[in-house]
Amino acid sequence: PVIKISPAQGGAPVRPDRKVVVTAAGGALEEVTVQSRGQRLEGDFDAQRTKWISTVPMRPSSTYDVSVRTVDGTTATSTFTTLKPKVELAVADVTPSIKGEKVGVGAPIIVTFNQQVANKAVVEKALEVKAEKPVPGAWRWINDTTVIYRTAKYWPAHQKVTFTARIKGVRGGKDMYGVKDLTKVIRIGAAQISTVDTRKHKMIVRRDGKVVQTMLISAGKGDTREYTTTSGVHLTMGKANPERMISPGRKKGDPGYYDLMINHAVRFSNSGEYVHALNNVWAQGRQNVSHGCINARPDQARWFYNQVQRGDVINIVGTDRQLEWNNGWGFWQMSFKEWKKGSALKA
Repeated sequence: PVIKISPAQGGAPVRPDRKVVVTAAGGALEEVTVQSRGQRLEGDFDAQRTKWISTVPMRPSSTYDVSVRTVDGTTATSTFTTLKPKVELAVADVTPSIKGEKVGVGAPIIVTFNQQVANKAVVEKALEVKAEKPVPGAWRWINDTTVIYRTAKYWPAHQKVTFTARIKGVRGGKDMYGVKDLTKVIRIGAAQISTVDTRKHKMIVRRDGKVVQTMLISAGKGDTREYTTTSGVHLTMGKANPERMISPGRKKGDPGYYDLMINHAVRFSNSGEYVHALNNVWAQGRQNVSHGCINARPDQARWFYNQVQRGDVINIVGTDRQLEWNNGWGFWQMSFKEWKKGSALKA
């Protein structure tokens, strides 16, 4: 058999996303090994075992050794190198993925890259989400560096989700290649879903379908858009105790100015909305008097603060101001059909 190996030995450094192809004319291939630093490159034979083609990109700036043996014992070897990227692509951040953290059933997977990605479809295809309890989901690019994964329906509770960015050798743009893969484990906790009715001044917290807390609350007083609590499906994004809250767009001495330290504050939008503690029992359960936040009795707010997970759902009804899909983690405000249109993959 005549063995041919491509890329050929002694040539110029090759692109990491190039295929390695080994053929045998007049015989069948028994074994093909392509490896660098002890790691083998994955590949498949054709039905007749006369051709082997790599199925994943190669590592940039690396030397690969090829070893081939046919069924009748003919052998061949080759060595080539992959080029060094002028621009290195890497994952800069994955949220939420704090070690040991459990997140809510509404949690997105937000992936931020260190470079502006031009070949979005190629990069998106290299992103993998594997759940112990799988459900449909899709990616949506919100800019050239950030892509977000959202499920069609909430994650099933109490499971592990593994995110892997297989971007090593993937061409993200002109002279840009991924330099290493990345894996993060995301743990989905209890299905903690809260419902707030601003007209009834009540917040009901359910965990795995069971009511675990009923809270009397006061919401935004609603005399201006700024002081109107947003209705819609919110996700909890973080918490602080205390949280410093300063009136936006106002300076000291202006009407409506405030600068306060607020206890047990759980944020659920980017427009300054929190569930927080306030000794405001005269209003809680009776009327809405806040600047837009949901305030609750201090002991109940502390309980909620201690129970909450990032990505928990807070569904608010009763106001005429709708949460925008891109206000904080308001991604559930968009239908899944519309969400999928932000994917770079059309299939």
